[in-house]
Amino acid sequence: MKEELLSVGIDLGTSTTQLVFSRLFIENMASAYAVPRMVITKKEIQYKSQIYFTPLIDLYTIDFEKVKKLVALEYQAAGIQKEEIDTGAVIITGETARKENAKEVVNALSGFAGDFVVATAGPDLESVISGKGAGLDEYSKEHRLTAVNIDIGGGTSNLAVFTRGETADTGCLDIGGRLIKVEKDSGKITYLAPKIFKIIQKEGFGLAEGEVLTKENISPLLKILVEALEQSVGLRQDCPYYDFLVTNHGLKSTQEISAVSFSGGVAEILYHPKEYREPFLFGDMGVWLAEAIRESRLFSQLTVVESAETIRATVVGAGSHTTEISGSTITYTKESFPMKNLPVVKLSSQEVRDGLSEALKRKLEWFFAQEGPERIAVALDGEVNPSFLRIQEYARELLEGLKEVLSAGYPAVVVLKEDMAKVLGQTMYRMAGAEKSIVCLDGIFLSQGDYIDIGRPAAAGSVLPVVVKTLVFQS
Repeated sequence: MKEELLSVGIDLGTSTTQLVFSRLFIENMASAYAVPRMVITKKEIQYKSQIYFTPLIDLYTIDFEKVKKLVALEYQAAGIQKEEIDTGAVIITGETARKENAKEVVNALSGFAGDFVVATAGPDLESVISGKGAGLDEYSKEHRLTAVNIDIGGGTSNLAVFTRGETADTGCLDIGGRLIKVEKDSGKITYLAPKIFKIIQKEGFGLAEGEVLTKENISPLLKILVEALEQSVGLRQDCPYYDFLVTNHGLKSTQEISAVSFSGGVAEILYHPKEYREPFLFGDMGVWLAEAIRESRLFSQLTVVESAETIRATVVGAGSHTTEISGSTITYTKESFPMKNLPVVKLSSQEVRDGLSEALKRKLEWFFAQEGPERIAVALDGEVNPSFLRIQEYARELLEGLKEVLSAGYPAVVVLKEDMAKVLGQTMYRMAGAEKSIVCLDGIFLSQGDYIDIGRPAAAGSVLPVVVKTLVFQS
């Protein structure tokens, strides 16, 4: 049995906005006599939009009406109706995530663009998505090594480390090509990003709005930015502005990194420098930033891998790599899908052993303190081959811990790492009664602070598409 899902990725970046439509192919990979094992076997890009400059009303406000118009235009050009969309992601990134109306815009756009398009933001998720869009996860798997992708956009540089195909770490720095903007014809500076302005002030560099940007007066600043990037992957430890330029956090461990790839708008210049010799071609410092990176330790001390995608890496990743499949051994008793923006309450294995229901009640107080019960998803690792008595213990403890949620009319949503969702969900359903809604999924790993969306059942109802995401808007 095969089935297709239509996915859309929409990226609202510091510099550009773009869309991509992809087909995800689901297939049962188990034998005829085994429990079905539904997996995404292939991902095909169906349509790539034009690349637009992100519409802004001013330095602080996204022009949502223009964004909506260009999205509608690209849906029409692709010949796709929003009702056809099964899954996907709206990603708001870099400096755009700091705009005053960022959260309102991305949430409104998710409803406008399709029933199961998720609104996501946050540098960690963006790092992973762009790294996968660049193809570095597959490269690290094929070559059995640890590599880092650096997605350098207009406002930030997002880092994702992959070890033998698996995501190992993420980080983000406030380094990008449009942190200084200039007039294309004269080179006069029209904008300095806040962190750049503070470094300039402290160091006494001769850069100010109205001044002409030259290679000579920007070189000291570029040296600092490049040194921060070098330190971010463990090639030095002496950049005085590294901590200042970190967006949320840096990489935790960089000792094993042996290869690097680049994506984002600046990466296009990095890989093809002969095509971008005009320094003010894009009205910013991106061309000179790319030149400085090419001359850095990143190029001389690491193996440089050419990315599968550069400027489109994030939007391709959003359309093709955000969705996971939970299926084969799942339980859902009522079709109340899609479910959007469920906060994840994660219980550790130790908390489960010490008393699952009490630990769950304590953590639910984080969410229920002010407004009472709401929809949540409980995440557990689960166990390999648990006995039926153990399954019954899990079911009783979960139902006790979720009593307030169920009493308020919300479903009990349980997501497990190990393969035990079907029997656990059926046991919970039998214990809770037919009037309660139970959703039990497995094969999905979640962390505290994640959010999930669960889409409409696919593959004749045997699988549920799940998107794991963050909803962190930068300030």
